[in-house]
Formats: sequence, C-alpha cells, structure tokens
Amino acid sequence: MTLLIVRCLGVEKTFKLGKHFVHALCGIDMEIAKGDYVALTGPSGSGKTTLLYLLGGLDRPTNGRVLLEDEDLSKLPEKKLAEIRSEKIGFVFQMFYLIPTMTAISNVLLPLTFAGKRRFKDETARAKELLKLVGLEGREHHKPNELSGGEMQRVAIARALVNDPLLVLCDEPTGNLDSKTTEEVLSVFDSLNKTGKTIFIVTHNAAVANHCKRILKISDGKIVGRIK
Repeated sequence: MTLLIVRCLGVEKTFKLGKHFVHALCGIDMEIAKGDYVALTGPSGSGKTTLLYLLGGLDRPTNGRVLLEDEDLSKLPEKKLAEIRSEKIGFVFQMFYLIPTMTAISNVLLPLTFAGKRRFKDETARAKELLKLVGLEGREHHKPNELSGGEMQRVAIARALVNDPLLVLCDEPTGNLDSKTTEEVLSVFDSLNKTGKTIFIVTHNAAVANHCKRILKISDGKIVGRIK
C-alpha cells in the first residue's frame, strides 16, 4: 500500500497587487508518496515556487487544502506550522542562505538549535555524519567564503537533513551552479532518494528534472502534464 505524505486538493492561491488580483495557482490536485522523487517544471511565473511554499507551510492557500500526513496545513495556527517546518520539512533553496560567520558544521546545526528540543543524543556527531554523507568530510570547520558554490549547496543540503525530515523541498537548488557541479549535487539527491528520502524539486532545468522518478509540468497555475 502506497503511503501518501502530501495531498493537494483543489489548491488555489490568489495575490492582490494594487487593484488587481493575480491567480498564481488555479485548482492544483497532486499527491506525493513516501520515497517519491518529483520534479515540478514550468516557465517563470507559472506557480512553481508558490506551490512549494504552500507544501512547506510557508504560505497558505486561498482555497483548497494542503495535507501533510492528513493534517491540513491551511488550518493550523502559526506556532504549529513552525513546529511542522522544523520537524518534518527540510528546505534547500537556490541561494544557500548560510551564515557567513559560522563554520559548515555550525550552519548544519542551526535547525537543531532553533527546534528547541533535543532529538539526537550527540547533535555534533549527527552534523558530522551528514557532512560526510554529502562529501564534505574534513571541511566541517570551513566558513562559506572558504567553500565553492557546490560545497556551500551541500552544506545547505546537510542542514536540510539534520532534523531527519519527512519531506525535502528544493527550490531551484542548482540554479547558481555550473553543469559539472550541478551533476555532483544531483548525485547527492539521487543517493538520498535511494535511501528512502522523499524529495520534491522545483526546477526549470530539464537535466535536473530527468534525475527524478516523476516530472510534473505546471503552466499558468495548473498542472498540465506528467512527463514520466
């Protein structure tokens, strides 16, 4: 039996810009199963990032429901949403958002600090284990300005994984990387998915999407096709 992690049911999102309304999402129905590896592709302005923000509880739909493990994110108070983001969701963005004055291992440990409760007996060992997993063993005490773009994104991936999230959401995670480094970062995602991690990637890059098991295409706020 397939275990569904995410269900979008008739999801709509409308923004008001001055006197006008912009319909960013127009009735999205979508499912993500445990262990899935999904790419969402489409042109700029098609609604990709808006949908990712709704899946991650960073925003709420205007209409419809976003269910994470059958819990309706749109109806939860902000405090509960913050707990879910901290405990169940890992985010990887195009911009790495590393703290420049902190080392790689300190950046990875940040979500555990903000979580406010201890989930691992040895949190430092957990961070070191993840940095080794993403190929950064021996770089734990380097600051961002001492790392390449690909290395910084790997630190960001390790940080996204440190709380052992149910779902990893990635917004153009290779957008600032060259083609060689892109493949190196994607190999990390591939390996993570093989271990059972559920990954959802927003991308306009066909080469990135082709690494995924499923590719959904969005246009004008609607899912218009499934490439595989």
